[in-house]
Amino acid sequence: MNKKLAAAVSGGAVLGLALTGCSSGSADNKNDALDSWAKQVCTAVQPQAQKVEAASAAIQKQTSDNSPTTEVRKTDAQAFQDMSDAYKAIGAAVNSAGAPNVDNGKKKQQDAVKELNGLSASYATLKKQVDGLDTKDQGKFADGLKGIATQLDKLSKSGNDALKNLEEGDVGKAMAQQPSCKSASAPAPAPSS
Repeated sequence: MNKKLAAAVSGGAVLGLALTGCSSGSADNKNDALDSWAKQVCTAVQPQAQKVEAASAAIQKQTSDNSPTTEVRKTDAQAFQDMSDAYKAIGAAVNSAGAPNVDNGKKKQQDAVKELNGLSASYATLKKQVDGLDTKDQGKFADGLKGIATQLDKLSKSGNDALKNLEEGDVGKAMAQQPSCKSASAPAPAPSS
């Protein structure tokens, strides 16, 4: 019943980690301002990326345990709240870092912050929906989870173009050099079947 949700969450976690999945680049980037920007963003993103991964893992564990509906609801709601908080914090980190020192840096930064805040709001909405599920009727609960999984799947497939656009070129190269971005970019675990 919750396996589709776990698969969708795993996809959503990967979406959120787009900012930390920096492209590899040459190590000869001498732009100190851009390196400083990347360090500030990557340092702030690392704990949030870990929070997203932990939330995804919690949902996946709950799925594999065939837990009671009340436990599933509690775990899923907390996971969605954690994801919402993490994306909001990543957006705040990108916002407070300012625009990267690249062409159209201000627009790229603003677009990424808007996208991250949108993800945060979407996960907050999913949390509210999970909180509203009827745990007394397993059939209704399963149907409710299916609906949430469908929304989550759409969310995980929706564009993260602003994040990709932000980390193109020199920004991606600068981020790829940051140890905190490298450690935050580990892939989310595959859902168990």
